[in-house]
Amino acid sequence: MCKVISFSFYLLCSYSFFAQENWTSNTSPTYEELILHLKDVSAANGFIELYNMGNSDHGLPIYVCIVNGAQDSSKTFKKARTETTVLFNNAIHPGEPDGINASLLWLEELIADRQLLEKMPLVAFVPAYNVGGMLNRSATSRANQNGPEAYGFRGNAQNLDLNRDFIKMDSKNAFVFTKLFHGLNPDVFVDNHVSNGADYQYTLTYISSLDARLPRSLRKLKNESFIPALEKSLLANHGLDLFPYVDLKGRTPDEGIQSFNDLPRYSMGYTSLFQTLSFTVETHMLKPFPQRVKATLAFMKELINWVGEHEGLIEMARNEAFQEVQNKGVFYYDYQPSSEIDSIYFKGFKHSFPEHKITNLKRLKYDSSFPYERFIPFFNHFESKREITIPQSYYVSRQERDVIKRLKANKVEMRKITSDTILTLGVFEVVGYTPSKTPYEGHFRLNDVNIKREIREVKLKVGDFYVSSVQPCAAFIHSVLQPESEDSYLSWNFFDSYLQQKEYFSSYVFIDKIEEILRNNPGLNKEYKKRKRNDEDFRTSEWEQLYFIYKQSPYYERSVNILPIYFSP
Repeated sequence: MCKVISFSFYLLCSYSFFAQENWTSNTSPTYEELILHLKDVSAANGFIELYNMGNSDHGLPIYVCIVNGAQDSSKTFKKARTETTVLFNNAIHPGEPDGINASLLWLEELIADRQLLEKMPLVAFVPAYNVGGMLNRSATSRANQNGPEAYGFRGNAQNLDLNRDFIKMDSKNAFVFTKLFHGLNPDVFVDNHVSNGADYQYTLTYISSLDARLPRSLRKLKNESFIPALEKSLLANHGLDLFPYVDLKGRTPDEGIQSFNDLPRYSMGYTSLFQTLSFTVETHMLKPFPQRVKATLAFMKELINWVGEHEGLIEMARNEAFQEVQNKGVFYYDYQPSSEIDSIYFKGFKHSFPEHKITNLKRLKYDSSFPYERFIPFFNHFESKREITIPQSYYVSRQERDVIKRLKANKVEMRKITSDTILTLGVFEVVGYTPSKTPYEGHFRLNDVNIKREIREVKLKVGDFYVSSVQPCAAFIHSVLQPESEDSYLSWNFFDSYLQQKEYFSSYVFIDKIEEILRNNPGLNKEYKKRKRNDEDFRTSEWEQLYFIYKQSPYYERSVNILPIYFSP
């Protein structure tokens, strides 16, 4: 990485004017305008650092802007890792540029009043994460959004939604993000977005990690300190209500809202695997763009202020969380809403279902001239439906280069095996799954995965990797290596080749062997005769009968459906 130091007095003056006049208007900068402006203000102000972190899929760089660092790349990133740090991510969906403008306004305030730096933690923001999407600019791709005049597109250069890519890492962008994320090791992470969905009175909503998934210390910090303090300061200082993201349970708010299940594929689900206190800001799509920008800026400022005043509390909570995760004996997954239902006081708009004059069908319509305030159902409690005992360690076969590359990028501590050896280990055998019928972010994902675990002798080879479960990124390791986990590498098709049988038989040859096979295996012979007696389709199909015997004979390959990942029982 390198700091960008280009500077022009003329450009600085012109872009400062542009900032003052336009960051609060109905416009948002292009990628070129944004980066040029940041290059100039970082060159003119020593407390602002701009680093090129590597190229996006489009080919242009992803930058990170750091405030209150050490004015030297290595010292700044070391300071971030050892002190309290906040990281904001902008333009993962470039059609939602509120965070871009808010970050630029925030910088303008710091430049005007440098005393604000004194009680501030180190703050970093990614100006434009989805570079390719930001360059695909128009005024029409967000049909349900009120401004700005022009904006980017949701898909990146590969047409990937990057907010589904944090585990599978199909994009260069994701590898750049892991580099800057682990380089900074932020204590707090915020991804700035704009909502979709219902109409209501709030401008500012947020998503936080599911309570059920959080370690105790972070859950307590979030619910008893962080969120209440933000709610209070945003209302007192900015006249803003802070409300949970309106994720509808049904078609309208009257049917209730539910907490968002932040799986690791999403930015905040991914960052929370590393015990970073993580949030997504969702401003309301129908509010005017300048209003949304001011709300995002208000959230950023109040969050930064609170973090600066409670650094010790945050660091202590994270340390406890790391200890809890490393010492856990059980991995919980498949979180679903429980039967427990709360209620929440909601400020909405009256809705109705009048007939549309063109479609002649009933349509949903909100009427902002009829606001209401009342309690609605809130499905805020989730519980794990599945769990497994955490193994002491995993072994990853050396040929799985894509998996190993991603483990290394996420700072997983691994040790190479230096000699061929045979160990008694647990194996994962895939006995069932349902492939998706349509592609999802470049994959036909495997759902409803069913795994059989057995203890066998496993031949490990030189270059295979040993991965201990007792390390800071344990939650990430279990999420990707445990096959049934919602965002496991198996579910994202990293191991599909192991699910295909490679050797078969010719019926006219194999049929001459079945008498001996059945004679030597009385149990199989009994099961075969029972099925032939009770199953007409089986009884009338030579192939079905032969394949039934073949699968339980010595000729059937034992490696099919066995994953190249093993575990210590």
